[in-house]
Amino acid sequence: MEKFYLGDLLQAEAPELQRGNFQELCRRTAARILEEWEEEGKEDLSSMLQLQKKALIGCENEVSYFKSRIRSFIKEWGAERTEVPAWYEDLCDGIYHEVFGLAGVAQWFSDAFRESSSAKIIGERIYFLDGGRMQLMPQRISAERREQLIRSFLLLTPEERLDRDSHEIYLLDGTRVTIFGGAMVKEGQDVIIFRRYIIPEYSFEEQAARGTIPADAIPLFESMVALGYNVAFTGAVRTAKTSFLCTWQSYEDPRLEGVMVETDPEIPLHRLMPEAPVVQLIADNEALSRISKNLLRSDADYFILAEARDGNALDTALRIASKGTRRMKITFHSKDPRSFAEDVAWEICRSLGGDMALTARRAAASFDYVFHFIQLTDKRRKRLNAIYEMALDAEQGIRMRPLCLYEHESDSWRWQFQLGEPQRRAGMEEDAALLRRFEAQLRRLAAPEESGAPAPEARDAGEEA
Repeated sequence: MEKFYLGDLLQAEAPELQRGNFQELCRRTAARILEEWEEEGKEDLSSMLQLQKKALIGCENEVSYFKSRIRSFIKEWGAERTEVPAWYEDLCDGIYHEVFGLAGVAQWFSDAFRESSSAKIIGERIYFLDGGRMQLMPQRISAERREQLIRSFLLLTPEERLDRDSHEIYLLDGTRVTIFGGAMVKEGQDVIIFRRYIIPEYSFEEQAARGTIPADAIPLFESMVALGYNVAFTGAVRTAKTSFLCTWQSYEDPRLEGVMVETDPEIPLHRLMPEAPVVQLIADNEALSRISKNLLRSDADYFILAEARDGNALDTALRIASKGTRRMKITFHSKDPRSFAEDVAWEICRSLGGDMALTARRAAASFDYVFHFIQLTDKRRKRLNAIYEMALDAEQGIRMRPLCLYEHESDSWRWQFQLGEPQRRAGMEEDAALLRRFEAQLRRLAAPEESGAPAPEARDAGEEA
């Protein structure tokens, strides 16, 4: 019997191709690749699946393999003039992503959206975070293609069961992909969320230029970093607290040894501080429970708990701080910074048990300052909303005193001079001369308030800080 080639049949029966039908070209490419795989034999099928898996997460060699095959098909079929959808870079790129890659969401990975931190697929609709808001994009993705995309993602994590309703995986560039389906969503409304941390090589000056912080407070913040105060950065999602933590950390002495623990690999300190001896650990609640004793025995100069989400992480932070460790930094979701100690205590007691009042006092004794950030109506604009000095007073209990408060109407900040005894003592132990400079800087910021003059205004906002 004469040998039969599926590609020859498709070429003979596809007059649409001569009219430049992009979807028909994608269909033919998929069939041709499948035909080649089948010709190479079943034994090689697993290696081909491995090839596709690596291409999906962004491995250059594997992506280049598929694109080189696609280019040869385009040339063989004389299809160079086929019209390609506007959201793809070129015809080869479009066919690759429609058949093997990320479909229409691939545009989010292009240079045009490199500053976007999030993209979503909800049903057939695709959204990109652009200009501080989720924008509906013109491209759509069919239910069949979504299912194929989800199955391809799950190839990256063989331990993930396909029948689960939610999954979380990571691409090669660190992008987190969260999938919701099955009984968790309405019919035809399955969800795929892409989230990446935009590496901000920000200085305090750049954050001030964006209006996030007051420019005249930059010397004060530099002194606070050098004095080694324990700080918590709080606020809701997308309020720039992680960006500010990175900025604060970038002023840290690169000779000091640090340990950073994250639940998700979002902050690449090895790129922000390439010379600093910082150990970066990825640990969820269960893993953190196993390594907390090792962290407590560590001789690191400081610890960073990025996105302290649960009681175990927060309890670890308090235990480390109780040893006398300085330069502790955490981010924490919180609506009201004045209830920081109680909120931390509630999370710890809910997870591990214990006395709320006693745990709240431990939290108040562990941190010196709480920075709170907000997002304005224009979602691109972030603001430092407040700075509170926190301490545990033998007579008054937990004491929260405002150093700085943001005034919405005037888009400016109002300062008050506060320097509690615990903060003064910690500063004296670190550097007495620097403490005097810090005190003078804080007095200068508070001076307009004391004299009745208007507080310094923020500069106009720009993109997300």
